[in-house]
Amino acid sequence: MSEALKTLGEHIAAALPSAVTGWRLEHGELTVDIHRDQVLDVIRFLRDDAACRFTTMIDLCGVDYPQRAERFDVVYHLLSMHLNQRIRVKLTTDEDTPVDSIIELYPVADWFEREAFDMYGIAFANHPDLRRLLTDYGFEGHPLRKDFPLTGFVEVRWDEEQKRVVHEPVQLVQEFRDFDFMSPWEGAKYVLPGDEKAEG
Repeated sequence: MSEALKTLGEHIAAALPSAVTGWRLEHGELTVDIHRDQVLDVIRFLRDDAACRFTTMIDLCGVDYPQRAERFDVVYHLLSMHLNQRIRVKLTTDEDTPVDSIIELYPVADWFEREAFDMYGIAFANHPDLRRLLTDYGFEGHPLRKDFPLTGFVEVRWDEEQKRVVHEPVQLVQEFRDFDFMSPWEGAKYVLPGDEKAEG
């Protein structure tokens, strides 16, 4: 499979030299980096080209890197059921520059783009109904940004005892913690809770 993906990456880069900034194989998956202003051309090519045929859009999501000038990655995941291949397409943008909507190519992108707008504040040009999707009316801010404050907001929930919707201040029961996500099977450099008992 990796040889087929390598051939596909070379094909896409050769066909779209002005749009593709790079491509790579990581963990058995093909990732293609593109210029933001070429997104429609690239996605259309991936859908219509006979060697690609990525006719199914699986997902669109955002990633926040607040230390960068173009802090957001917009990531598209596409599937070719004809060729049994997947591809990831990535571009970068900032807080003010919109990305062209791909709804004309994949209508399913509608709510994915709305979610990225709601959670990250990533704007999509020519989206027919770009409004919040998951947060409440009048909500300010974008909850998945890394600099979003963890306290000072109101939660809306159904209260079973009162049989009505209630608004309550968000209260976090613990301080912010920094997770290292190191797998214990990869050899953690510290004693994991509970392991100290195994020594004796």
